[in-house]
Amino acid sequence: MNSAMNSAMNNAMNNAMNNEFMSSNDIRHEFSVAMSAMYQKEVPLYGDLIDLVTEVNSEVLDSQPDIKAQLEHTGDIDRLSMERHGAIRLGTADELSMIRRLFAVMGMYPVGYYDLVPAGVPVHSTAFRAIDSSSLNKSPFRVFTSLLRLDLIGNKALKQEATAALANRHIFTDKAINLIEHFETQGGLTTAEGKNFVLEALETFRWHDKTPISKELYGRLSSQHGFIADVVGFRGPHINHLTPRTLDIDAVQQGMQTRGIPPKAIIEGPPRRACPILLRQTSFKALKEAVNFENKAGSSEINGFEQGHHTARFGEIEQRGVALTSKGRALYDKLLSDARSQLNASPNEDNAAEYYQILEKTFEAFPDDYQSLHEAELAYFYYEFIDNSNASPKAIDLAVTDAKLNDSKQALTNLISQGVIRIEPIVYEDFLPVSAAGIFQSNLYQDKGDDSESSLGSSSQDNSERNSSQQAFEQALGTSVYDELTLYENMQSQSLNSCFFAMKKYIDSKLI
Repeated sequence: MNSAMNSAMNNAMNNAMNNEFMSSNDIRHEFSVAMSAMYQKEVPLYGDLIDLVTEVNSEVLDSQPDIKAQLEHTGDIDRLSMERHGAIRLGTADELSMIRRLFAVMGMYPVGYYDLVPAGVPVHSTAFRAIDSSSLNKSPFRVFTSLLRLDLIGNKALKQEATAALANRHIFTDKAINLIEHFETQGGLTTAEGKNFVLEALETFRWHDKTPISKELYGRLSSQHGFIADVVGFRGPHINHLTPRTLDIDAVQQGMQTRGIPPKAIIEGPPRRACPILLRQTSFKALKEAVNFENKAGSSEINGFEQGHHTARFGEIEQRGVALTSKGRALYDKLLSDARSQLNASPNEDNAAEYYQILEKTFEAFPDDYQSLHEAELAYFYYEFIDNSNASPKAIDLAVTDAKLNDSKQALTNLISQGVIRIEPIVYEDFLPVSAAGIFQSNLYQDKGDDSESSLGSSSQDNSERNSSQQAFEQALGTSVYDELTLYENMQSQSLNSCFFAMKKYIDSKLI
C-alpha cells in the first residue's frame, strides 16, 4: 500500500540528511507562512482572527499551567503558534493527482477518506499532512482537499458545460510542475529550488476576481450547488479558509462577537470538556466578494466582464483534542447522533443554547479524564518513563516484563498509577466529516438564510457504495490514502516501545 509514495518519501528523507537538499519539513513550513501572509492580505479579517487566537492562547498558557506542561511534554507548545490548516476544492482527477505530487514535495501525504455526499455536499476528500510526530511538530500544516463529484449533476447539458470549463483551466504554473518533476527525479530540491517552489506553488491557491465563465452559467451552477459554482467558476482552487489552533474555542467564539467579527452560530464537534477529544471548530461567516464574470456578448460589461459577487471564503478556528481509537470514535458517533436526534432539527442560531445543553448532557457518558480514557482504550497516548518514582527497580522490572510478554493491560495501568509511566494525549491531526460539512454549509448558504439548499439533497449510503466512491477517489488520486487510525496506533506503539527501552536501561543501571 502506498509503495510509490513511500519510496519517494524515503528518498526525500535520505537526501535531506545531507546538505544538498532543503528538507520537506522546511519547505512545508515556509509554504504555510507564505500562504498565511497571502490570505491575510486577501482577507484582512483573518488577520484580526489570528490576533484574537494569539491573545486567547496566551491567557490559557498563563492561567492554566497544567495545559502548558502537557503541551511541553508532547512537543505541541512550539508548534501552537504556527498551526494552520487550509481547504481547497478541485474539479478533475488530473488536478487531484498533481496536487498529491505537489504536496509530496512538502512532506504531506493523503490521510483518510471523507465522503460528504450524505451531508448534501457534492465532494469527497482527503487531508494532506505530515504523518510522523517529529515532522508534525516541525510544521503541522495540513490541507483538506476535496474533489468535486460532477457525476452528481443531474442536468446532462450543465454537466457537459462544467466539464468543458474545467478542461480549459490550468491551475499549476509550468515552473511548479518542472520543480515537482525535478524533486521526484532527484529526490529533493536545493534551498534555492525549494524557495522558488514555494513561490510557484502559492500561485495555485491565489484568489482571482475575474472568472473564466459567464454570470449566467455561474447562476445555473449555483442553482445545482454552491460548491459546483465555487469550483467550476474560477481559474484555480483559491484557498477558501485558513485555520489557526486555539486552546479555548469558546473564548474565541465570544471574542469574535465582542470584536464585531460575525461568528457562525454553532461550534461544531463535541461539547466543551476538561479533556478535549477530536476536534471542535467554528468560523466567521463567509465574505461576499466582488467578482467579474466573463462576458463575450459585449453588452453592459466593463472591459469584457460583467460584475457580480461570490460567497465562499471565510476564517475558521479549531481546538484539537486527543485522537480517539475506533472504540472511542464509535462512542463519539453514537453520542453525537443521539444528541442531534433529541434536538430533532439541524443545529442553528435559534436552537443553539438548547443544542449545547443536550450535547453536554449526552456526552456525560464519555469519560472526561485521561486515565479513564486510557483504561477504557478510548483514546491514543504517548508514554514517558519517570525515573523518580518510588517503585523499586525490581518491581518495575517485573511489571515491565508482565506488560511486554503477556500484553498485560493491568500491568501497564499499574505502572501508570504508580507514577512510573506518564501518559500524554496524542493530538488528533485529522478532520470530522460532520464538522466539515457543517462548516461548509453554514458559510455557503448564509445569503439565503438556509443551511439546506441543494438540489442534490442528502442521501444515505450503504458500505458498498461508500467503498466504491473511495476506490474512485483513490484512482483519481493515483494512490491509496493512509488510514489515520493505523497512524495513531503506530505512534502509540512506538512511544510505548521507547518507554520500555528507557525503563530497561534504568533497571539495568540499578540492578548491576
